[in-house]
Amino acid sequence: MTQWFQQELRVDTGGRETRDITEAITNLVDQSGVRTGLCHIFIRHTSASLAITENADPAVRHDLETFMQSTVADGNPRYTHTSEGDDDMSAHLRSLLTDTAVTVPVSGRRLALGTWQGIYLWEHRTRPHRRTVVVTVWGEGAG
Repeated sequence: MTQWFQQELRVDTGGRETRDITEAITNLVDQSGVRTGLCHIFIRHTSASLAITENADPAVRHDLETFMQSTVADGNPRYTHTSEGDDDMSAHLRSLLTDTAVTVPVSGRRLALGTWQGIYLWEHRTRPHRRTVVVTVWGEGAG
């Protein structure tokens, strides 16, 4: 029988960063009781995103941010949407270039991530924010 589980996760960021949320998502998958299925993770914001990337070497996340800064710079004079500062429009563009949702298989009540994969909330604003992530798990339960 298919079962559904959904819960919101609140994540406080320290400003522009990649915050590892793998453990929190793993705990929710375990709570769900779903043995085999899917875990859908969605961020309810337009200036932050989600990423599945390497979790072993922090240099990877540093290099991703370096790339993003060179691609979408804060304070570009062409941007007209600056209501909340120089990082306002660039944060929206960054979230469009990345993902606001990711889906991961669930196997044996665990996320079926690869050895070096982690799930990250990527804060694109330079100031700290409280972000909301909706986690939905569905599939076959323990029976």
